[in-house]
Amino acid sequence: MKVFEILNFNRELLKKLQQAGIRIKDVEYIDLYNEYRVMFDDGEKVSYIVATLANRYHVSERKVYTLINRYGQECNAQMFGGG
Repeated sequence: MKVFEILNFNRELLKKLQQAGIRIKDVEYIDLYNEYRVMFDDGEKVSYIVATLANRYHVSERKVYTLINRYGQECNAQMFGGG
């Protein structure tokens, strides 16, 4: 399958994700955010979590804070057919 075929097949979903401010590249940080949520729910301090995840995923602490903020934002449900 060619890149064009994949993009064409998923065009509507990709457009809606883009309109919601979701970046395709962010998919690589899903595990990081899941670990953040587990650690946060376990009562760890955010600054400790950020330092730990930055080290574990080889990104800057600023990047971890940015991801936490972006992943925690509400999406407009109307963009996805909700009410």
